[in-house]
Amino acid sequence: MVSRRRVVLSGGALAVAGVASAACAAAGRGQSAAGPNPSPVDAAATSGPGGAADPTGSVGLGPRGVKASPSGPAARAGIVHPGTLHTQADFDRMAAKVRAGAQPWKAGWDRLVANPHAQSTYVPRPVATVIRGGDGQNYPLLFNDVAAAYQNALRWRISGSTANGDKARDILNAWSATLRALTGNADRFLLAGLQGWQLAHVGELLRGYPGFELDRFKAMLLNLFYPLNDQFLTKHNGGCITNYWANWDLCSMASVLAIGIVCDDQAKIDQAVTYFKNGAGNGAVLNVVPLLHPGGLGQWQESGRDQGHTTLGVGQLGVFCQMAWNQGYDLFGHADSRFMRGAEYVAKYNLGQDVPFTTYKWGKGQNCAPDQQTVISAAGRGNNTPIWALLHNHYAKRKGLSVPNITAYAARVAPEGGGGDYGPNSGGYDHLGFGTLVYTL
Repeated sequence: MVSRRRVVLSGGALAVAGVASAACAAAGRGQSAAGPNPSPVDAAATSGPGGAADPTGSVGLGPRGVKASPSGPAARAGIVHPGTLHTQADFDRMAAKVRAGAQPWKAGWDRLVANPHAQSTYVPRPVATVIRGGDGQNYPLLFNDVAAAYQNALRWRISGSTANGDKARDILNAWSATLRALTGNADRFLLAGLQGWQLAHVGELLRGYPGFELDRFKAMLLNLFYPLNDQFLTKHNGGCITNYWANWDLCSMASVLAIGIVCDDQAKIDQAVTYFKNGAGNGAVLNVVPLLHPGGLGQWQESGRDQGHTTLGVGQLGVFCQMAWNQGYDLFGHADSRFMRGAEYVAKYNLGQDVPFTTYKWGKGQNCAPDQQTVISAAGRGNNTPIWALLHNHYAKRKGLSVPNITAYAARVAPEGGGGDYGPNSGGYDHLGFGTLVYTL
C-alpha cells in the first residue's frame, strides 16, 4: 500500500494529498519549454536517479489485478484495439459525419486538412538522440514529427487516403529505425511522457497498416520511453515527492497507459490505473484536485502557479481518462467525478469568473523545504488550448451531466486545431488536438 499524507491547507480545510509532483512543463517556463527546469534537483538530472543513461533502471510495474469500476463503460474482456484515444466506432462516426458535411465535424475536418503537418508531403527529421533540457536541445524535431504522424494517420482513418496513411507509417518507421536515446536534464522525463503517449497513440491507429514496423515500434516504446516513465513515477528524479508539479506525473501516467495498450501489456495498464487512484505523486486524482469547494468546483493543484500549466494538466488527465475509458475503466467518474470538478474550476476561472482558492502548501527540492501559494495565479489566464471538446462530450453529452463552464469553453475554442495551430513552442504541441472532429458525439 502507498502511504498517504493528510495535508492541512490554510483556512482550516483538510485535503488528502499524497504529494505534489510536478508539471509536464518545467517550473517557471510557462507552456513554452525553451529553458531548463529550475528545480533544485535539476543539476544532477543527467546522472541522478532514473537518469536516461540507465534505461534498464525500472523498479517494478506496481500493483496488479485492477478491475474496471462498476460504473465503467463495459465489463472488460481483454485489451481493445484500436483503443487509445479513438475506437473503430469513433472512426466510423467521424467518417460518416465528414462525408455528410455535418457540422461541427466538417469544420473540424477543414481545420485538420489545412494544417501543414497534415500533408502527405511532410518530411520527417528523425535523429538518433533526442535532447530536452540543458545543452543541445533538439526535441522539437520529435514533437513536430509526432504531430504530423497523427494528423496524417487521422486523415487516412477518416478519408481512406493511402497517401496520408503511407506518410504516417513512414514517419513512425523512420523514428523507430533511428532513435537510440532520450536525454537532457530533468525535462527528459517530460519528453518521455508527452511524446511517449502521443507516439503510442499514433502507432495504435496504424496497427495492421501495410509496411508498418509494429514490432520495432513497440521495442522503441518499451526500451526508450517506458523506462523513463516508470523511473519518474517511482523515484521522482531523487527529489522530494512534492517537488514536482502534477503534469510531470500525468504525462508519465498517460505514456505508461498508452504503451500498455499498444503492447498488449495488462501490467502496465494496471500500473497506470492504480497510480491514478492511489499514487504517491500529484498525478493521483485526489492530489491533482486536492480540495473541493462549493458549487461543484475542485481546486486544481497548479492553480496558484499559472494557468498555462493548469490547463496543460486538464488536457493530460483528459487523454488519460479517455484511453482508460476505451479500455473499460471509468476514471472520468472516479471519486465522485473528482476530475470533472477540477476541470469545471479551471474552466470557470479561465473564462474570466472568480473562483475560491485555499492556500496550497508543499515541500520542494530534495529536502522538502516548505513553500506555499496564497492566491490563484492570473498568469496565462484565458488561454485557448484544444482540450475542452473531449470533456464536454464525455460529461455533458455521454453522461448527461451539467458542466456549464466546460461546455462554454468547448464552444469558445471550437473548432479545435492541433500541433502547428498554436505556435511553434512545445506548449502548442502538448495536445494532439482536433477534439471537435474526433470527440463530438
